[in-house]
Amino acid sequence: MKIGIIGAGKVGISLGYVLRSNGNHVVGISDINAHALDAAREFMGGDTLYTHDNTELVDACDIIAIAIQDRLIGEAARSIADKADDLVGKFFFHTSGADSSRVLLPLEQKGAHIGSLHPLQTFPDIESAINVLPDTSIFIEGDDKARDVLRFVGENLGAKVYVVAAEDKVYYHLAAVFVCNLLSALMQAGAGIMERIDIDFDPFIPIIRATMNNIETKGPLAALTGPIVRGDDKTILSHLAAMSDMSLHKEIYLALSKMAFQMAQERGTLDGSQTDVIRRLLDNT
Repeated sequence: MKIGIIGAGKVGISLGYVLRSNGNHVVGISDINAHALDAAREFMGGDTLYTHDNTELVDACDIIAIAIQDRLIGEAARSIADKADDLVGKFFFHTSGADSSRVLLPLEQKGAHIGSLHPLQTFPDIESAINVLPDTSIFIEGDDKARDVLRFVGENLGAKVYVVAAEDKVYYHLAAVFVCNLLSALMQAGAGIMERIDIDFDPFIPIIRATMNNIETKGPLAALTGPIVRGDDKTILSHLAAMSDMSLHKEIYLALSKMAFQMAQERGTLDGSQTDVIRRLLDNT
């Protein structure tokens, strides 16, 4: 099937490159930005349709990926639908992790099948996106026929394909924000504390890697270590005292410590007296 991509950004270009590298017929890519198309040309080569006109791309393709900013997806779908007599036989999907395929309903109303496909990955640039996509989990949702096509596309992009219901996309994306985006925020919080004692981030890289390896091999519950899981109230008190003038860090510490406390209870590492002490400490601070 002929594949087209709307959006010559990091996601769109990397999807096109990997799909083509795996033997798929990627016909072209569209974008209103000439510089973006120039960037796409560097990766996709000369035997590709480069256009500013989404309609031209849609007419030439069977499967169309809409790989643009989330806030623009609905507008692009309405514009394509308004200009088309019918879209019977076409398959459209967007690459947003947060939105379901329902944002593409104007296309479905013209006869197209709709879905969404999201690589569970962080893409700082095109080159890194291309490198990590083959090991990336791909999440898809959409109507029955769209899912069959998206499963094929996903298997040609990443390591494994998972199906999620449209109404569950928000939970999927929320989880991704916690384990990726907010993880970076947590690392920044730690780096801010280190600055107080003139230590940079580098010495902490090995323990971060070891923790991630433990999480990968054992799961987050079994990987948890530290004062909460040991019931070490004296250390927790000293931490809280050290953050007397760091209100945001203290708020983060308490929120995550409450989660760690719940995990410690699930693991059964605390006796009754330790449980009571830690609960009072976290609730009354």
